[in-house]
Amino acid sequence: MGERFEVVWPLGKSVYETIPLAPPASDLRGKTICELWDWRFRGDEIFLHLRELLSKQYARIKFVDYSAFGNTHDTREKELIRALPHLLWQNGCDAVISAIGA
Repeated sequence: MGERFEVVWPLGKSVYETIPLAPPASDLRGKTICELWDWRFRGDEIFLHLRELLSKQYARIKFVDYSAFGNTHDTREKELIRALPHLLWQNGCDAVISAIGA
């Protein structure tokens, strides 16, 4: 007979604590939506379309353009992520659309 091995879980043991997500916004009317982007793969075009579609669907919706926050994937990425909670609060954000290039 061959060797005998114990079966182990291939994903290993979780080493971090999960945090429950905030509930999704039930209605975007009158809300401020902040855009985050890594400045790759046509995000400028995609955000333009999202703004148009969401503006038709939700009255008084406002957007804070991705350029207000800077590139989420460059040499200053860590600084931006560290400052992001304050920047979102400062811009009155109720929700965020975060896009990455593909």
